[in-house]
Amino acid sequence: MTVHFIGAGPGAADLITLRGRDLIAASPVCLFAGSLVPEALLAHCPPGARIVNTAPLSLDAIITEIAGAHAKGQDVARLHSGDLSVWSAMGEQQRRLRALGIPYDVTPGVPSFAAAAAVLGAELTLPGVAQSVVLTRTSGRASAMPEGENLEAFAATGATLAIHLSVHVLGDVARRLTPHYGPDCPVAVVFRASWPDQRVVRATLATLNLAIGAGERTALIMVGHALGAEDFDESRLYAGDYDRRFRPTGTAPRFPEGA
Repeated sequence: MTVHFIGAGPGAADLITLRGRDLIAASPVCLFAGSLVPEALLAHCPPGARIVNTAPLSLDAIITEIAGAHAKGQDVARLHSGDLSVWSAMGEQQRRLRALGIPYDVTPGVPSFAAAAAVLGAELTLPGVAQSVVLTRTSGRASAMPEGENLEAFAATGATLAIHLSVHVLGDVARRLTPHYGPDCPVAVVFRASWPDQRVVRATLATLNLAIGAGERTALIMVGHALGAEDFDESRLYAGDYDRRFRPTGTAPRFPEGA
């Protein structure tokens, strides 16, 4: 018996890995975060599967469900939105499972920031503009930000920021970032990326309508000069005179053909 933690992707039902799909189909028990995971994914569950929406459950209740499946020798597909490596609450579940001796594995999923970048048609790391992406958030009721992890510190690097769970404090975000990026810095707020009702608002820090986030929670704020930039360097990767293993160049290439 194994608990399969599966990244269910950002919203679109077909943005799930083949491995994740196959694990769902092979698991007689499926626990899914119903507030964010599309129900269409449940069509992959085998006939007669026990399907539990964990949105109204406590951590104790979730572990009780898993322990019950473990006692019966039944694999569990545990679906979380996006990718499990960030803000998934997977870690606390794994800690409980380790204490109980229940085995688990992890299947990655498409993260929300990648889905938002795809909606924007944007590369977030353009040569000479930005070579880092920071995934962050602001403090909330569920989790406070550790000391030192703040928007100002990340903005000082000039990296592209993907700010999660913060659209309800959009005005505060814009105020804190403007001194570092400048008022003309591009911003995109992507609501429900990849869902049928996705919505995109493009602006700058100076022109952003700070009221657009009212009443919203599931939106991503993207900030950085890489968004929509046209004046950036071309990478050396595809330069005709760039000597690389798969395209030796010059009279004395570093990697002779066939080496």
